[in-house]
Amino acid sequence: MQSHQVRVHRSDENLERADQLAWKIAEVAADPVPVTAEVTEMIINRVIDNASVAAASLRRAPVVAARAQALRHPWPTAEDSAAARSRGSTVFGAPGRFSPEWAAWANGVAVRELDFHDTYLAAEYSHPGDNIPPILAVAQHAGRSGAELVRAIATGYEIQVDLVTAISLHAHKIDHVAHLGPSAAAGIGTLLGLPVETIFQAVGQALHTTTATRQSRKGEISSWKAHAPAFAGKMAVESVDRAMRGQTSPTPIYEGEDGVIAWLLDGPDASYTVPLPAAGEAKKAILSTYTKEHSAEYQAQAWIDLARRLGRQHPQLRDPRNVASVLISSSHHTHFVIGSGSGDPQKYDKTASRETLDHSIPYIFTVALQDGDWHHERSYSPERAGRPDTVALWSKVTTAEDAEWTRRYHSSDPAEKAFGGRVTVVLTDGTTIEDEIAVADAHPLGARPFARAEYIHKFEALAEGVLEPAEVIRFLELVQRLPELSGAELAGLTLAARPGLLDSVVLPEGLF
Repeated sequence: MQSHQVRVHRSDENLERADQLAWKIAEVAADPVPVTAEVTEMIINRVIDNASVAAASLRRAPVVAARAQALRHPWPTAEDSAAARSRGSTVFGAPGRFSPEWAAWANGVAVRELDFHDTYLAAEYSHPGDNIPPILAVAQHAGRSGAELVRAIATGYEIQVDLVTAISLHAHKIDHVAHLGPSAAAGIGTLLGLPVETIFQAVGQALHTTTATRQSRKGEISSWKAHAPAFAGKMAVESVDRAMRGQTSPTPIYEGEDGVIAWLLDGPDASYTVPLPAAGEAKKAILSTYTKEHSAEYQAQAWIDLARRLGRQHPQLRDPRNVASVLISSSHHTHFVIGSGSGDPQKYDKTASRETLDHSIPYIFTVALQDGDWHHERSYSPERAGRPDTVALWSKVTTAEDAEWTRRYHSSDPAEKAFGGRVTVVLTDGTTIEDEIAVADAHPLGARPFARAEYIHKFEALAEGVLEPAEVIRFLELVQRLPELSGAELAGLTLAARPGLLDSVVLPEGLF
């Protein structure tokens, strides 16, 4: 890896394009370096993972709304040429082909809705699997092969992980999808074999159009949380399209004196060190990412596992009458974003939205402790959240930042990096029970690391009742041959809902 120093430049300094971060990203994207076997295997795992959570969300309102919008943009249209009519992209749960940016939109919402796919946490937070829907949509539309798709996804993961490693967005209340627009644009550039200049312009446009505040993840969290990454993916597709037509972007987008760093991030005196692969160096960043066993914010994964263990070992903790207090000591992120340090009363509100409860570690820990399980639907139901004994125990759970867990969270040593912490339960009789966990069971260093078998099991479990058994088999057989697939076969990387499943789903009306 090469380290690139990135800082703000005055306009009269005339920063050369070759020295701009967007150009360096474009050079990585244009590098035709082969993908390693290990990375290829992990890409297949993550395509399976995305399909799993998309299947489980097909009937959820945000996904239905996004799909309804995509259905209004079918491909081909009547005026398309014969050649154009062979193109278009697929949408999960819908027959036919659609305009690629709208397919990216609909599938992106389906993948993110349950907050149940992969993650990478460093200076910033991210779900790198969000790169897959826009890149796949363009691959299907452009008739690219499975091998070309693999190379493109490797680029998307690489750029997002490298940006997330170096540049914090949340510190300035900028949503993390501002790293996704550039990474997806870069991945599409790799897919299409575009020149560096074109990818450079697309990256700049994608960044410029996807910077937004983190209010989408604060207080009463709305359904936009699922749409935000899909919007970034859609913007990436459109940015590449414009760049291919010769349209340019604000330059320098990162380093300009009125650019992103100067006014949205650390300011005119800021400096970042961004790691990127050297020319000819394989893109391996996907291997640093990790997926979820549970449908909850990644910082909650380890806490669900610990809560389940505590409930089994100490069943008396499930009764609020036995518990005086529960203190979760963890990293800065856990305390201030999903813990009591956020100051959000909604994190203790039994009527809060699913999106809000998904970002409440006091709620998640309580339910996992009492149930000994976590389910993507049952654990968030209004009935479950409103259970009196749960509300009583939930109110006794608070969080605190622990400097050591924050240090481990930011450690660059994979063996030391941690996303858990320590819990201290004080019982009403004065007894204290303590336990801790560093990483989730499904983490590569956890008790039960995810491998291909676990990804397949997750897909089969979430597809149950949603897809026909034959459709499950068809998809799994196809996706595991991903590097060998032709452009025509790549169109099969979609999901056909069980007959009749969506018949009763009312598509909401909008402008078009």
